[in-house]
Amino acid sequence: MKSKKHFLLLSLPVQSHINPTLQLAKILTRSGANVTYATTTTGLGRLGALPTIDGLSYATFSDGKEHNGTLILDDYLAVLKRVAPQSVTKLLQDLSTKGTPVTFIVYTVVLPWVAEVARDINLPSAFLFIQCATAFSIFHRFFNSQDGLHDGVHDISPDVSVQLPGLPLFTCKDIPDFVFRHNQYYSSMVPVLQEHIQTLEKDPNPFVLVNTFDALEGDIIKSFPNMKLLAIGPLLPSAFSDGNDLDDKSFGGTLFKNPNNYLTWLDSKPDESVIYASFGSIVQLQETQKEEILHGLMTSNRPFLWVIRDINEEEVKSMKLNNGIADELGFIVPWCSQVEVLCHRSIGCFVTHCGWNSTVESIIGGVPMVGCPQFSEQKTNINMVEQVWGNGIRVKENDEGVFGREEIRRCLDIVMGEEEKGKEIRRNAMKWKCLAVEAVKEGGSSHNNVKQFLEM
Repeated sequence: MKSKKHFLLLSLPVQSHINPTLQLAKILTRSGANVTYATTTTGLGRLGALPTIDGLSYATFSDGKEHNGTLILDDYLAVLKRVAPQSVTKLLQDLSTKGTPVTFIVYTVVLPWVAEVARDINLPSAFLFIQCATAFSIFHRFFNSQDGLHDGVHDISPDVSVQLPGLPLFTCKDIPDFVFRHNQYYSSMVPVLQEHIQTLEKDPNPFVLVNTFDALEGDIIKSFPNMKLLAIGPLLPSAFSDGNDLDDKSFGGTLFKNPNNYLTWLDSKPDESVIYASFGSIVQLQETQKEEILHGLMTSNRPFLWVIRDINEEEVKSMKLNNGIADELGFIVPWCSQVEVLCHRSIGCFVTHCGWNSTVESIIGGVPMVGCPQFSEQKTNINMVEQVWGNGIRVKENDEGVFGREEIRRCLDIVMGEEEKGKEIRRNAMKWKCLAVEAVKEGGSSHNNVKQFLEM
């Protein structure tokens, strides 16, 4: 009798990494495989509401943090690379000793060394790329060892542009910003991404799983003749995607407390009437920017649900009192189940930082986007949303790099208004929703790609 496949999935304890990785773990488990999800020793204990499914277990590896405390990002990544490979190797040995040997390893961003660990013990591995395929293609254009734009010696020109198959030209304002030396994350992220790409180049069978779907980015997926890219997304809870498990309404593994009191408020609102605003699990908005967003939302005269991470009840009361925000107009929370909100009938628009998880959740909800990109590949995402997919609009920054209230209000009026441009954006949002659902249902492209992955 053929033994079950056993996948080891690894990610750092960062919400944007956890969500798609855990969802893939659930999909593989439901398909009959055994899965171990592993994150850092200090990280696992912080994750709430971890999924409990037969065949899904949890483990940890050391990132050195339990001995080093808080480190700046450059130092943390150096310690991680020094300590974690030995820890993951020991985890693999322990699982084998217990009679549950791992047969395949899947690793996410910032963990390129995992592929070397797998190769050393003759295990196949795949890179789970949790951003869009377009961003992967841009990173490949910069960091491949043959003709990469980044040579490690010369700075990237601010006038650089990238042309990808079937897409408009990407200029510096559309490219992930940490490839430029002036960016605060340059010294951390450039070496990691270069290692990711060049580690794949060394693999005789390079394999990348991408949280996207063929109808959305098929041309990019097919543009790598020497690398196997499989689109397996959107990696989202089943209740809102393939519909196979209506109880699966959240990713699990949350780092934040979810108050849940916003759903009743949303239930009281008309269809497609509410503006939802959130800027993810990492972005720290400056007070000036918060003020501009607040007044942009208020002057739109539409009800809004705004996530301000870690805000407490007293701060909410003070903000609403000082700005005259009536309860029926504005609801402010420290966190929420975003995919559940975006799939609620009352949501008409999403004001977002344009992280990739937020983008695919917006797509599955059929909700138009008003994009305020902050860093990393978020500028790439909103460029695709506005210029290629047509399901949103980009807010223009002012001379101080702030998204101003009038510009936010202008974009909200376009997306939620009755002019033809707004109607077209909403039609496109619904078109991509239908195509996303079609991709993950039985017989769809992503469903078939997961089956292909399981059969490898």
